[in-house]
Amino acid sequence: MADGTRCFYCREDLGGKRFVRNEGKPVCVRCHTKFCANSCAECHRPIPVESKELSHKGRYWHEECFRCAKCYKPLAKEPFSTKDDRIMCGKCCSREDAPRCHGCYKPILAGTESVEYKGNSWHDDCFTCFNCKRPIGSQSFLSKGSDVYCSPCYDRKFSKHCVSCKKPIVSGGVSYQDQPWHGHCFVCSSCSKPLAGSSFTNHQDQVFCVDCYKSCVAKKCSGCQNPITGFGKGVNVVNYEGNSWHEYCFNCKRCSLSLSNKRFVTKGRDILCPSCGDK
Repeated sequence: MADGTRCFYCREDLGGKRFVRNEGKPVCVRCHTKFCANSCAECHRPIPVESKELSHKGRYWHEECFRCAKCYKPLAKEPFSTKDDRIMCGKCCSREDAPRCHGCYKPILAGTESVEYKGNSWHDDCFTCFNCKRPIGSQSFLSKGSDVYCSPCYDRKFSKHCVSCKKPIVSGGVSYQDQPWHGHCFVCSSCSKPLAGSSFTNHQDQVFCVDCYKSCVAKKCSGCQNPITGFGKGVNVVNYEGNSWHEYCFNCKRCSLSLSNKRFVTKGRDILCPSCGDK
């Protein structure tokens, strides 16, 4: 320090005193802080000579002001990143860049178990059934509108329920008289044989397989004594005075002429055509 040196601003004699050269001009410490010092990007106060100054991309900070903009962790001796002119620690920067959970709206950090569905992301624990609120995890699920349901809740809430066992019909099933049944529940009222895909008939609100209907329910033809099932060839039936015949069995007892839709006469228990009746 040369004798006779004076501060460029206040002209104070700097002999024996600490001073700073700013653009080649001597400046006392007080005037340097007032006129020349960089302003801290955080607190906007001057950074005096006696303070440690940190700089990054043309901006300056007091050492104690150089902190993460989110968690305020001191970063003077730590790795850091910048985002939108904000200084952040690595952890907070990761949080800023991470996708947001569609359930809790918190960031989903790298390495965290998550679920992606229809363009949205969830923490594994946040992706829950709309009904029971339990995490779905690796279970199968179904959606209704914007809501997701685990399979059991979806079945209970939206599936048709079997008329017989009252449990939900998850797949397949049988519809009879506008009512839903499980295939294994739609059975013959007599022998419990499954009827899905088979011929069956209804009698007094009960369903029967063909064999059981023939043996247990069907009337016997007064002509051939076989059951009148209403299936196949024996669809049409003739009824007379409490007796029933297959249409093709309702014939004249003597000449075997078919009497279906024709005039006939009776002699005792016999059905006769008019010609045979006159003999």
